[in-house]
Amino acid sequence: MTSLDDVPQRALALRTAWLSGNHKPAPARQAKPALRGQRIAAQWAARRKNKVHNGRKRSGKGHAIDLFVPAAPWQVARIRAVAKSMALPPTIFSPRRRLAVRRRLHRMQQSPDAARYLLDDMTEDVIERLDFLRHEPKSALVIGDWTGTLAQTLDARGVEVDRADPLPVSGEQAIDEEQPLPGGGFQLVTSFGTLDTVNDLPGALLHLRAALAPGGLMIASFAGAGSLPALREIMAAADAERPAPRLHPMVDVRAGGQLLQRCGFDDPVIDSRSLSVRFGSLASLVADVRAQGQQNVLAKHGPALGKAAHARALDAFDELADEQGRVTETFEILTLSGWRR
Repeated sequence: MTSLDDVPQRALALRTAWLSGNHKPAPARQAKPALRGQRIAAQWAARRKNKVHNGRKRSGKGHAIDLFVPAAPWQVARIRAVAKSMALPPTIFSPRRRLAVRRRLHRMQQSPDAARYLLDDMTEDVIERLDFLRHEPKSALVIGDWTGTLAQTLDARGVEVDRADPLPVSGEQAIDEEQPLPGGGFQLVTSFGTLDTVNDLPGALLHLRAALAPGGLMIASFAGAGSLPALREIMAAADAERPAPRLHPMVDVRAGGQLLQRCGFDDPVIDSRSLSVRFGSLASLVADVRAQGQQNVLAKHGPALGKAAHARALDAFDELADEQGRVTETFEILTLSGWRR
């Protein structure tokens, strides 16, 4: 193969003239067939040399394109749009519906008998973990604690607590889990029931870790894979031959562990526990789901149930009921915890 050092100077000169547009092809009768192979090899070698040294390439139409020439404004805009679309995570959940669910939760929690057993269980678990680990933080960021129980418990222990929520109420600051969190240097960061509906869960976990001080602990709890099996079966029966997305996909234990390792948490711990609740009617089951913010927030959600579909759902509930006419529903609470050493 012809090397760059063996390229004839005349061939290089012709190549340079061709690229600049000043070259005029000679008549075909003046070509020398004996030199055709050498000339082709020289042209390919010169092309490679120009790519390496001059940053130029030849387009399919035979024009020389300088890779370093500034692009036109419309080209820059298109490049930025493509780059932005490639950098953003897929939109699985609707931010608007997510806030609407949070708004309904706050409204339903004003009733004294509203269901709040999921958050109570998560709060109790965090307190037990802190006592078991003998972790005594001086500062904490508490996200999603709409009952205020954990914040009050930590405050009684002398912890300086900052409260935050995607839809804040009095005493809380607004946050977007997919953006850097306000403040930082917290020795404890907790999150209740919000991370399962963010589009960029790895990014949200990275922001939680960034909010920790060295030696700080992160604990996040939310409904995980395997939750609401009875309701899923009832909705499948209601939709019959036209299944629709009624409940969003959830994170399992294995995926949670991989996420913690990927995001750089030290000594990650992932566990799941079941919480079973018995319901005497489909209406009470749906009410508890809504009161605790567990309903569908998918960007592409299914249509509302019609009368016929609702009747099929009631029949499916009765088929699942036991001798007392009750259906046992299960919530799988997934907890992710990790340190920043």
